[in-house]
Amino acid sequence: MRTSIDIFAKVRDHERGPVLAAARQADVVPYFHLLTSPALPVVQMEGAERIMLGSNNYLGLTGDERVLKGAEDALHRFGTGLTGSRLLNGTIPLHLELEQELARWMGTEEALVFSTGHQANLGALATLLGPGDTVIVDSGNHASILDGCVLSRAKLRPFRHNRLEKLEKMLERAQGDGGGVLVAVDGVFSMEGDIAPLGDICELCERYGARLLVDEAHGAGVLGACGAGTAELLGVADRVDLRVGTFSKSLASCGGYVAGPHEVIDYLRIYARSFLFTASGVPAALGAALGALRVVESEQGRVLLVRVLDNARRLRDGLQERGFAVVAPQRLPEDGSVQAHAPGVHEDAGGHTIVTPIVPVLVGDDWKAALLWRALYDAGVFVNTALHPAVPPGGALLRTSVMATHDDATLDRALEIFARVKSAFEAEHGPLPAAIRA
Repeated sequence: MRTSIDIFAKVRDHERGPVLAAARQADVVPYFHLLTSPALPVVQMEGAERIMLGSNNYLGLTGDERVLKGAEDALHRFGTGLTGSRLLNGTIPLHLELEQELARWMGTEEALVFSTGHQANLGALATLLGPGDTVIVDSGNHASILDGCVLSRAKLRPFRHNRLEKLEKMLERAQGDGGGVLVAVDGVFSMEGDIAPLGDICELCERYGARLLVDEAHGAGVLGACGAGTAELLGVADRVDLRVGTFSKSLASCGGYVAGPHEVIDYLRIYARSFLFTASGVPAALGAALGALRVVESEQGRVLLVRVLDNARRLRDGLQERGFAVVAPQRLPEDGSVQAHAPGVHEDAGGHTIVTPIVPVLVGDDWKAALLWRALYDAGVFVNTALHPAVPPGGALLRTSVMATHDDATLDRALEIFARVKSAFEAEHGPLPAAIRA
């Protein structure tokens, strides 16, 4: 007997279909464009040179000779792949070296390397949480956190982005849920570029007996005196229970990790399904990540940290001066816990501020965002585009990001293109938002 419903029916008539068809017809789809060169500050993309302001290669290490050598040495020593899971035949000395250095960098007892950052969040959340537990998440968290929460079948309690009073309300409600409670937040939020107020979050977790997981994907290799992330910058590394990260941003590779207490890491090692039942990461990726981490920890690492954050502020200030709606520099707590001497931290009359390498430009309307993206692309600048449901309705934005290896001339050229495109765009389509978002 045949079922009356074709499971493929949904692919023929879905809500995004008409919009996608119109965008394709107008040639303004901002996704899946072909890169034909390394992920450097200026790239070759579909037959033209474009300034890359859409990469997570924050320290610019994908082209560093030490990182390339780490990948090459691993490739020649261990081959192109390990063809098995970490549990069985897929663990090599590079895994152990990398885990030891990650744990030392994060200031934790141990670390566990996964094949992707997505799998690291899946493994930690889906393994440590169960149907009787509660997980409280920021609405701006990365999708991999949500996926891990859903897979765990724990009770999910979201709170409005960075709203501490909403977090506390969820913690109060969780007291009656009956199980363990975990709060999971991004350290640096991938679309907004802002920082979680981890000091206050730690205080709330301690008051209500909840554990805290911080995803440092966009913070590690960027923030803090040693580049160890948001928790280091805000002086709360010893109060965060678990820190998750990825190699696909500052560490110029692919993979992920969970860092925390020995007993938790040991438990994940034998129970996390996304660790046990997937192939081990390729040796070249491990070698590259290890090489990048050693660069971060070297004297040159601090130079790169200073440079990427200075570039972020230069881009943000330049976009503001040209009338774009960008985030204000983020004010840091003045409670003595912040590393005021860390790279990128500026002091002014109001206190200490920082600008992360993610600088979103608010556009508002989805269609205007796609048209503006296309105009920038044609003029020689590539940026990322975030539309609903990746952002709230009416919150479409262009996500720009910088590398330590962008030089001043390249950023100034990009800003000139932004200004020129804005003038032509507004003449045809009307004004863009100009208000500064706090």
